[in-house]
Amino acid sequence: MRKKSLKTLVFLVFLSLAFYTVLFFYKKKSTATFSSKKSYGTDKAFIWAIKETVQVQQAKKPEALEASQEKIEIPAPAKQILERCPDTPPDLVGPLYVEFTVERTLDEVRKEMNFLKEGGRYKPPDCIAQQKVALIIPFRNRYDHLRHWLYYLHPILKRQQVDYTVYIINQDGEGVFNRAKLMNVGYAEAMKQYDYDCFVFSDIDLIPLDDRNLYRCFESPRHLAVAMDKFNFNMPYDTFFGGVSSLSRDQYLKINGFPNTYWGWGGEDDDIHERIKSRGMTISRPDLATGKYKMIRHQRDLHNEANPNNPFKLRLASLNMNADGINSLRYTVKAIVKDVLYTFITVDIEAPQS
Repeated sequence: MRKKSLKTLVFLVFLSLAFYTVLFFYKKKSTATFSSKKSYGTDKAFIWAIKETVQVQQAKKPEALEASQEKIEIPAPAKQILERCPDTPPDLVGPLYVEFTVERTLDEVRKEMNFLKEGGRYKPPDCIAQQKVALIIPFRNRYDHLRHWLYYLHPILKRQQVDYTVYIINQDGEGVFNRAKLMNVGYAEAMKQYDYDCFVFSDIDLIPLDDRNLYRCFESPRHLAVAMDKFNFNMPYDTFFGGVSSLSRDQYLKINGFPNTYWGWGGEDDDIHERIKSRGMTISRPDLATGKYKMIRHQRDLHNEANPNNPFKLRLASLNMNADGINSLRYTVKAIVKDVLYTFITVDIEAPQS
């Protein structure tokens, strides 16, 4: 009997030890699992704690993402360095076919000149132009001629890889026309807008018949329109400097620009020639084949009649040039309109009535 009771007691002790051993390990595992968490009395408190944890982790994500982006950021490609355009543009075609029988609207011309920027501006996209050129056109009431000139000249200048802007200098009012003074105005206004180093002065009725006749400046003043159809493609006289010419900024300032006092038709071109000669410069020209031009035929404009006083002024050209020129220029700008084809500047040049 005593033996039996002893066995029962030992069994109960073993069973108790086993129970407490299992309970000990279970509590230890639970403590290890939840020791990093706070003790929360309710389910709501536990849910808010989870939200706080998530918000903290989300706040850290942008920083981690930014750091990751910094690590994988690819450097931007280096800017392409453009080379200078070649002396001889590669896309020139030589002799051109020019006709004035087709009636063109300015809207039709605009649609074809999709390479231009506002103001009649263009620069070659794949090279740096040899020069920055302002094309200056003295103008009044020649809108039919303007359409033809823009239609032909813009593509020519593009092929010549010119960095250029077209300035139409429009004389306001019905006073006597003054071509040379308008060209001075063009120079002054163009220099307000861009750092030009070359100026091409052109009549609105002259179109080149060869795109190898480059609209740029040379070591000496350049006469471009040397062979007009009007003169049977020859020079009318040796000192002729009319129609289209180019001067660098330094050459232009060296002769004090052009005379402001030649009202009406005639004489100003010869005065400019005398200015160039008196400053010890020579005039360069293309050959007669390259320098061909076609003129748009027209009657002489009203208020641009020949002035009988102009030949007398010509005798004093070299004496008057220091006082009569860009340094004595007076005018008032009435309006500036920037079309995609041109910059149109209307000016009051204090013209006398005819």
